Amino acid sequence: MKALFKNPLLGLLYFTVFLAVIVWLIEQFLPGPWLHTLVYSILFFFAVLTGVTGFLAGKLMKLETFTSVSVILGTTIIRLICCIVFVFLILWQGHENLLWFVVDFFIIYLLYLLFDMYGLITNLRLHSK
Repeated sequence: MKALFKNPLLGLLYFTVFLAVIVWLIEQFLPGPWLHTLVYSILFFFAVLTGVTGFLAGKLMKLETFTSVSVILGTTIIRLICCIVFVFLILWQGHENLLWFVVDFFIIYLLYLLFDMYGLITNLRLHSK
């Protein structure tokens, strides 16, 4: 597992593929309204957003002009603003089944947030030794 976080983008790719397979399995074996029609768009959005904010955080941490707290807070604010814009655009288009969109969105949001936290803790543990 440590090898995944030596190259964070590779770990992100594996995590996204893993989530896509789980979503596909849910679609195949548990038919029902559980998944919104845009669930793969949500996965793609979070994969790109996590990759961009992770890359940005990595570059800013190397500059040494910013503290790690300000970088993490800044990327969290960028993530929040992007999520608000994404949800607004989906609501503005008038898609149906909005309850499951919100449920799917926040489940995927929390999973990618856990992925980020795990990567951050792993990275900090490597630097503390």
